[in-house]
Amino acid sequence: MRKINKLLVANRGEIALRVMRTAKEMDIQTVAIYSEADRNALHVRFADEAVCVGGPKSNESYLRGDVILDVCRRLQVDAIHPGYGFLSENAGFARQVQEAGLIFIGPSPEAIELMGSKLAAKAAVAKYNIPMVPGTEHAITDVEAAKLIAHQVGFPILIKASAGGGGKGMRVVDNVDMFEEQMQLAVSEATSAFGDGSVFIEKYIGSPRHIEIQVMGDTHGNIVHLFERECSIQRRHQKVIEEAPSAILTPALREEMGRCAVNVAKACDYVGAGTVEFLVDENLNFYFLEMNTRLQVEHPVTEQITGLDLVKEQILVAEGKALRFRQEDLHINGHALELRVYAEDPANNFLPDIGRLETYKRPQGLGVRVDDGFEQGMDIPIYYDPMIAKLVTFGKDRQEAITKMLRAIDEYQITGIETTLPFGKYVLQHEAFVSGNFDTKFIERYYTHDLLARKPDEQTEKIAVALTAMLMHSHTPKAAGTPEATANSNGSSWRKNRLK
Repeated sequence: MRKINKLLVANRGEIALRVMRTAKEMDIQTVAIYSEADRNALHVRFADEAVCVGGPKSNESYLRGDVILDVCRRLQVDAIHPGYGFLSENAGFARQVQEAGLIFIGPSPEAIELMGSKLAAKAAVAKYNIPMVPGTEHAITDVEAAKLIAHQVGFPILIKASAGGGGKGMRVVDNVDMFEEQMQLAVSEATSAFGDGSVFIEKYIGSPRHIEIQVMGDTHGNIVHLFERECSIQRRHQKVIEEAPSAILTPALREEMGRCAVNVAKACDYVGAGTVEFLVDENLNFYFLEMNTRLQVEHPVTEQITGLDLVKEQILVAEGKALRFRQEDLHINGHALELRVYAEDPANNFLPDIGRLETYKRPQGLGVRVDDGFEQGMDIPIYYDPMIAKLVTFGKDRQEAITKMLRAIDEYQITGIETTLPFGKYVLQHEAFVSGNFDTKFIERYYTHDLLARKPDEQTEKIAVALTAMLMHSHTPKAAGTPEATANSNGSSWRKNRLK
């Protein structure tokens, strides 16, 4: 047992604030690190102490493990919480933390290394008979041999990077003629993103659900699961809307997937909070995908349905304490939804949008939670992930959680930049989502299709505006408020409605 008295959060924004709030409740002093771009950030002001660790780019600051460890030594820090992203799944950094005599709030470096390689993870969990997507068990190097394997697996297939995630180093191949080019692209992207060009082949599941199981383990050999999260609403293989529990899991399937997730954690002697991800096909067959060895962005929905503070449990486990609950003590209570509020333009392929938060007013009320790291007047930096906030709602059932989310989206006032709030409203009102009959192709199948269908109307509007402008140049200007003047000043109705 080792009490944590001072905690450094090696992260920024909403997750840094999230961790610090729990630490403060546990009477633990907090240390923030920040880049030059984050000098006035909320997490810097909230912490008991704060230290600048470098320039605005992440490789100049938040990824400088040596500088972070030096801060810990100078300020007599006991433990480091890495949050997610940055150094959270860096086995080398976790090992350096331990060698410095500090507590790393997360799993062992060995577990991070093992689960950081998708191929090694598959090999480790094989003895537990966990369902796997058909494919190769080793990295592929010989193109011709790989083509034969692809034929055996059956097209379409997925060429996938062994390291990393987020859709990088991933290519769908529909036929053998595309194989060599797509393999080279996957290897190149994986090498660039992760420094590891190893790729492997999996059978491509065309319409899957992405469902993950939260696990928690301690140093006494106890491992439990905290049920599932549905994460199928994605853009560029990254999640935008999550919920717990899933609308499609039966109690029997939930129990089976939970048992498999616990076995995955056992395969690497897992300690702390982690997530085991699965693909679920249209026949409710599930397949192990990977394990994320850290706290997930979407952990609040699990907290809402279990009543647990996952960060608090992480800290207690890191101190050497046993889990305070058994599997039979855990129950699902109600339903929770999370919308990631990104500074992105959904109508323009979700491209990031930077600028100043001219208006920023959070929604409030029963069943509404906002985890964020911004306030009105702040700028969205160009150097980091464009997430502004996580909007979470909780209700007695799924419909109530949806109703609260729709109200909260309407109440959330953000101007100065585009956000994913309108997209969230679109999803939550769509019949496919409301019915629970959706998969990871939701955006392509519905949202993109509807945007394209609206294009002719937008073109007609542009033509009308142009004609009106021509008439105004050839006649006496109209008084403000007349139809012609109004037509000339309007943008699209989508933007007009959003800024009201």
